[in-house]
Amino acid sequence: MAQATQPKSTTGSLFATDHRPHPLQDTLLWVTAVLGVLAFISGMFHNLHLLSSWAGLIGILTGLYSQFVSVTTHERFATLMGLGSAGVGFYLGMAHGGLFGGVIG
Repeated sequence: MAQATQPKSTTGSLFATDHRPHPLQDTLLWVTAVLGVLAFISGMFHNLHLLSSWAGLIGILTGLYSQFVSVTTHERFATLMGLGSAGVGFYLGMAHGGLFGGVIG
């Protein structure tokens, strides 16, 4: 047998990828991550509840769609981190005044 064998590199890595470009999924991943970080950080300040609640809500919606269309485990994992921080920021913003607190009423 003079055939060359390829080593199987399926180690079950969390960041395994299929080595193909996924521009839509990557864009959604980064939008979710940026909105999640923005919502989480601004959620720590009481007077930024409008920013944190709206950034968190939009981050949650983009994160859910990103989970729906994701292809690799790397995309799902990173989207889940952004989705979690967007959710925490959203709830902190809602606790500090909500989506329309002080604007309507």
